[in-house]
Amino acid sequence: MEKLHVGWQEYHRLIERLAFVIYESGWRFDQIVCVARGGMRVGDVLSRIFDLPLAILATQSYRTEGGTVRGKLIIAEHMSMTTRQLGEHVLLVDDMTDSGITLQKIIETLPCRYPNIEKIKTAVLWWKAHAIFKPDYWVDYLPNNPWICQPFEIYDSLGAQNLKQYLEERTANITKTA
Repeated sequence: MEKLHVGWQEYHRLIERLAFVIYESGWRFDQIVCVARGGMRVGDVLSRIFDLPLAILATQSYRTEGGTVRGKLIIAEHMSMTTRQLGEHVLLVDDMTDSGITLQKIIETLPCRYPNIEKIKTAVLWWKAHAIFKPDYWVDYLPNNPWICQPFEIYDSLGAQNLKQYLEERTANITKTA
């Protein structure tokens, strides 16, 4: 399987580009909902750029084999948010549309749970060609459906028991390059 490796600098650049795409569209929203875990960093940055409240909706599907195998989709019953109720115009953000199932199911579920929602639009960094769902906003369309190796994936298999060695190695590497 083809792999796309993305470092922290490129990851943040993609989020900034996504913010610009959304802004240029002219659509005005009053709430950002990020899909945890992949959409948390994206949602955090967009919340800061647009100065809007962030709600976090936990989901789970990629948990086995270091986060590389899709399992059953679980959508949390409740969201974490600082507002009394969810906004009427919601921007739902995630890192990518891979299969498209997660975003599709959330869009079906949210209005049932939060009837005040009038409109939901979606935003992702990557949209893969094999997805069954097309996001409203995206930065990169990936026709070859590569596995995306994101900079934080190292933590999926690191484990707390290996932190000391990992930190020592990183400190040694930083010292060598300085």
